[in-house]
Amino acid sequence: MAAYLIRRLWQMIPTLAGVVLLVFFLFKSFGGDPAEVLGGLNASAEQVDTIRQQLGLNEPVWVQLWIFVKQIVSFDWGKSWATNEAVSHLFATRLPATLTVMLPILLLDTLLALPFAMWVAYRRGSLADRTVMVITTVALSISFLVYIIVGQYLFAFQLGWFPVQGWSEHTLNNLLVYTPLPVLLAVLVGVAPQTRLYRSFFLDELGQDYVRTARAKGMTEGVVLFRHVLRNALIPILANIGLQLPGIFVGSFLIEVFFSIPGLGREVLLAVNRSDFPVIQAVTVYLAMLTMVINLATDIAFKLADPRVVLK
Repeated sequence: MAAYLIRRLWQMIPTLAGVVLLVFFLFKSFGGDPAEVLGGLNASAEQVDTIRQQLGLNEPVWVQLWIFVKQIVSFDWGKSWATNEAVSHLFATRLPATLTVMLPILLLDTLLALPFAMWVAYRRGSLADRTVMVITTVALSISFLVYIIVGQYLFAFQLGWFPVQGWSEHTLNNLLVYTPLPVLLAVLVGVAPQTRLYRSFFLDELGQDYVRTARAKGMTEGVVLFRHVLRNALIPILANIGLQLPGIFVGSFLIEVFFSIPGLGREVLLAVNRSDFPVIQAVTVYLAMLTMVINLATDIAFKLADPRVVLK
C-alpha cells in the first residue's frame, strides 16, 4: 500500500504540471491584458504600465511562470482585483459555507439512493419497480432551475417553512435554518439518477452465480443482499461517488447564487463576471488538485471495500 501511494503521488506531479502550464498559458493568451482589465477603461497608458510592472508582466515568460508556481505552492495568490481581498482569506471564509451545503447533499444522496435502489432491484419487474423508474425518468427530465423556482415558491413563499435566503456565522444555525431547502431540492434532483445507476449495479450482482448459491444454502434474503450483493456492488458505487465529488462542488454555483449563500461557488461566478483572474486561476488549479486527491482516495477505498483488489 505504501509503495502504491508513493507511486501515485509521484505520478500526480506531471499531471499537475500539465494543469499549471495549461492554466498559465490559457490566461496569458486568451484572458486579455490583466493590466488593462485591472486599470479599467479610463486608465492612462502610464497607469497601465505601472500596473503591469507591479504584476510582473514585463518580466520574461519563464519568470512569470515561476511566480505563478510559487503562488500555488505558498497559497499566496495576492489580492482579488475586484474586492482587494486576499485570495487566501477569500478561500478560508467562503469554503466553509460551501461545505455546509455540499456535504449534506452528498451524504443524503448516497444514504437514500443505496437502499432505495436495492429495494427496486430486488423487486425487479414489479409495479413498484416500474413506477419508480418512471418517476426517476421524469425527475431527470426537469431542469434543476425549475426545482429551485418551484421549491422557493411553494416551500418558502406559500408555506413559509424555510427562508429563501440568508446566512449566519454559526454552522449549526445554518444547518437547521438556511440549508434545509437547498439541500432538499438538490437531493430530490440527485437521488433520481443515483437510484437508476445503483439499481443497474445491484441487478448485475443479483444475476451472479454466487447469489443463487447463497440462496441454495438457505441464507435469508437480508444476508444475501446486504452481506454479499451490496459488498460486491461497492466498487462501481465508490467509483461513482468519487466522480460525483468534483461535480457537486461545481453544482454549488447555482445553489449559492439563487439562495444567496456566501460560498466559494458564488464567489467564482462573480470573479468570472468581473474578470478577476487571481480568483479564477486559484480555483481552477486547486479544483484539479482536489480531483486527483479524490481519485487516489477512491482507489484506496476500493482496497478497503474488497481485499481482493490489487493496487498496482
